[in-house]
Amino acid sequence: MKDRQFGRLRFISGENHGKYPFNHSVYIQGRDARIVIDPACSLEKLTRLRDEEGVDMIWLSHWHEDHFHYMYLFNGAEVWISETDFPPLTDIEIFLDWYGVNDAKIRAYWEKIIREEFNYQPLKSAKFFPINDEVNIGGMRVRTIATPGHTPGHLSFFFPEEEVLFIGDYDLTPFGPWYGDAASSIEETIESIRRLRAITAKTWIACHEKGLFEENPGKLWDDYENIIYQREEKILNFVTKKPSTLEDISAAWLIYGKPRKPLEFFEPNERVLVKKHLERLQKNGIIIQEGDKYRRA
Repeated sequence: MKDRQFGRLRFISGENHGKYPFNHSVYIQGRDARIVIDPACSLEKLTRLRDEEGVDMIWLSHWHEDHFHYMYLFNGAEVWISETDFPPLTDIEIFLDWYGVNDAKIRAYWEKIIREEFNYQPLKSAKFFPINDEVNIGGMRVRTIATPGHTPGHLSFFFPEEEVLFIGDYDLTPFGPWYGDAASSIEETIESIRRLRAITAKTWIACHEKGLFEENPGKLWDDYENIIYQREEKILNFVTKKPSTLEDISAAWLIYGKPRKPLEFFEPNERVLVKKHLERLQKNGIIIQEGDKYRRA
């Protein structure tokens, strides 16, 4: 995948097609500042960018580690993020709490990974984006768009002069939306998908896999949203056959499709995603919880 230039915006493709633990980044030549959105594409590319062109600001679409992976390269640069998503970047314990990691062994595993592989360095301060407003930051006109669900403070960015819409982790991948944090929301994810789909643009930039869309994604938005309902249907079918616990359902790997390693990473993810769906199905009166088991209403 090649890097591409769109006016003052440069799409910088990530390693391994931008799959976790990498993403696709964006470099912006603003009038008053040089900006990188989500600096996690490639250690080599970002080091060269720092040394040859310079970076004054880091914009983060949200707080996840695969978006700040190489932020440490730019010590001294201003960090901008939504105020809602800032707390996990201030303390590793808050970071792990926001992921909903409670098991002591798994928590220790995650802390080691986040510190050593993702170079987590707590931030004392940051600049906060005004939400749902068009502003000038660093000499760059941008409309910041609240797109919660993936995380509570996930932001997308629309650049009116280039007609580019940065959709972040609403990435239109075949896996589908992610809402597996403690504070993630399926309902807000659906609303954000629909909000983004309604915005007119010429180019769409996502953070993972295909990443760059130069034609309207169109049906891909439907396919992406429908994965939510397909997951729900699988869970509903499972508890229809036999009342089951959260652990029973998670062990069936209905979200990921099969066990994936490292288990310390994927098992908690599967469990939280399933739990989110169970809560939604219960809220809508489709399933009932009796003791620790769920069955169809």
